Amino acid sequence: MYGGVATKLKRCRELGADAAISYRDEDFVERVREVTDGRGADVILDNMGAAYLGRNLDALAVNGRLAVIGLQGGRVGELDLGALLAKRGAVMATSLRARPADEKAAIVASVREHVWPVIESGDIRPVIDRTVPLREAAAAHRALEAGEHVGKILLTR
Repeated sequence: MYGGVATKLKRCRELGADAAISYRDEDFVERVREVTDGRGADVILDNMGAAYLGRNLDALAVNGRLAVIGLQGGRVGELDLGALLAKRGAVMATSLRARPADEKAAIVASVREHVWPVIESGDIRPVIDRTVPLREAAAAHRALEAGEHVGKILLTR
């Protein structure tokens, strides 16, 4: 089923991406500059954290926003504040995990009100790579760990 990085990039383009970049095989900062005619990215959603902080700032457009949502690449990084100021950029971070229950409830209510209707209408749909019977959960985890998916792997009864 899995065809490697090329398959993932192709699938991203099929889903509507204007450009698909393999950060493992390409200099993603240079490719972002290429595909944006040198402007950089207006918004970067970063699940890696420290390991990519400097490179993400390099890829950011003037007045761009870097949203940190994960720390897979570490918690502590060095940020060139001069470069951030020069770009008039913004770095923000968010997480659901550390929020109080009432904030989480408000977010759920907002998702129900604003997001669920467009999912129900089909205007937005989740990307599901495959469904796997619960009894084969270990195989699903192996596929996740190997990166052998594009989208979610759902466990079913």
